[in-house]
This record gives sequence, structure tokens and C-alpha cells, in this order.
Amino acid sequence: MPVHPAESPGRRTAPVEPAISPPVAGHSPAPAVPPGARRPLDADTLRPLAARLGLALAVVDEIDSTNAELGRIARGLPGTVGLPAVTRPPTLTDGAPAGLVLAAERQTAGRGRLDRSWESAAGAGLMVSVLVRPEIGPRWLGWLPMVVGTSLVRTLRGYAGVPAVLKWPNDVQVDGVKLAGILVELAPSPAVPPAAVIGFGLNVTARAAELPPRSTSLLLLGADPARLDRSALLGALLTDLVEALARWEAAPERARGEYRDTCATLGRRVRVELPDGTSTHGTATDVDELGRLIVDGRAFSAADIVHLR
Repeated sequence: MPVHPAESPGRRTAPVEPAISPPVAGHSPAPAVPPGARRPLDADTLRPLAARLGLALAVVDEIDSTNAELGRIARGLPGTVGLPAVTRPPTLTDGAPAGLVLAAERQTAGRGRLDRSWESAAGAGLMVSVLVRPEIGPRWLGWLPMVVGTSLVRTLRGYAGVPAVLKWPNDVQVDGVKLAGILVELAPSPAVPPAAVIGFGLNVTARAAELPPRSTSLLLLGADPARLDRSALLGALLTDLVEALARWEAAPERARGEYRDTCATLGRRVRVELPDGTSTHGTATDVDELGRLIVDGRAFSAADIVHLR
């Protein structure tokens, strides 16, 4: 199964869309951003936590794309922020880091699904990429985006207290609107095992006017203001992600059950929009052992899914 990127939740600049999204039902249209909630990420606090997880972390004010930067490093090319090369999988080890984390306050060429450009207001969200080298058989690599999605949902439910779910394969939603997006890319590299760059964008304190249509944020969802500190939230997300990757490597077959528990697409009537421009309708009943969505008995590995009422 190929690795499928998911669109980031930040503002898209192409195609042009209305600047203001409608408020999410049941939530205040203009909640106040808590004082200090948009202060810069606290790299000094995050680095020791990352080190305990076997990661090296850097925070930059601006970069073209966190995914692009880690992709360059994975291919053995010079990076722009001084992160070291990584040659081992994401396990807790002594010595050199097993993975790299790059967070940016602003991206100038951030990418989402279908190579759409996007950006986020400074301090309003998390834009993070993680470079890992999972030690797992090739048949299981297609599960990586869904393992990441399951991990983000678990953290958002447990730490932030919002009822997040996944729309196949890995769009993070609440009440049918997008809260976070994930972009996973395999990076050709001279080292083994192969590298994977995990990128995610999460709307934290973004207001409605700062988001594209059908998007939301933790602020708009009424999350506890104490949980809107981006540094603490990123620490919680990284902690679960490293643990989730370790469980996946140890028992990859278990990822399917965990994913099914978080996927709101299952049991829904959907429209399947295929890469060739055609579409079909049906009921999504399952995800098979390769991570493909089963709709009326047919398996789909590459498609846009629209939930129907």
C-alpha cells in the first residue's frame, strides 16, 4: 500500500477560498486567545524531553518546509538548521539520537495534500516534522500514516480533551471539521533502514478568520486553556508518537485494530473520488490488512473520501 499524504489544516493559498470559515456549531464564534498562548515554542524545555525519547529537536522561526528540510537530511544533503544525520530507528538508545524533530513557527513553502500551499498564523498552531527509520518489513510501511493518525487522536482525546476521530486515511477531525493534517513521505537515502518523514500540522489557538472553511482549532472547540500551551502539547504528542512507533515495530499487526477504533469513516456512506477523476458511492465497512478502505466489498488504496449524510 502506498503512503498517502493528508492535507494540512493550515490556510491554503491555492485554490483561492473564502478567508473566513463558518463557526463550528455549539462553539463561540470568537473565543479569546488566552494570554501567552501564542508565545514561541520553548525549545529549552522540549529538548531534554526529546532526548529522553531518543530524539534530537530543533525549533526555528522560519523555514521553507519542515518536511523538506528533514527530507534533505535523510538523503544525506546539507540541511539549513544544523540537525545531525540519523542512522538508527526510533527506539530508546544511548548515544546518538534515533530520530529528529523539527518545529517551525512559520513555513514559507509548507505542503499539504495534492501539493497545496498552506500557512498558519504565527503561534496559532504546531508545524512539526519527525524523521525516523522504522525497522519494519516493507509490507507494513503503508500503515505508518495511520499509526501516526491514531497516535495524534489518542493524545488529543486524552491530553486536550477533544473528541477527535480520523477520516480515512488520516485526517484528524472533530464533528466533521478538520483539526489536524498529516503528511508522511518516504525519503530515499543511502542509509538503511529507509527513512520516513512524518509531518503534521495542528490548529491550536487559530480563530475562525485564520482558518480555511471546514477547519477548526482546539481554541474553537473549547479546550481547557491550560492545554493550549503549544510546548506542553508538543511534548505530549511526541511522547505518544514514539511509544506508538515502538509498539508498531514490535507488533505491526495490532495497528489495524487500534486504527479501526478511531476511524469515523467505517460504517458511513461515502463518496470515493478516484485519481482518474471518477467516483463511486457506497458504505465503508472495514480497513483490510494492507490499510485499504473497503467500500461495498471493493478495496481502495488511493482515493479522496467524502463522508455523506
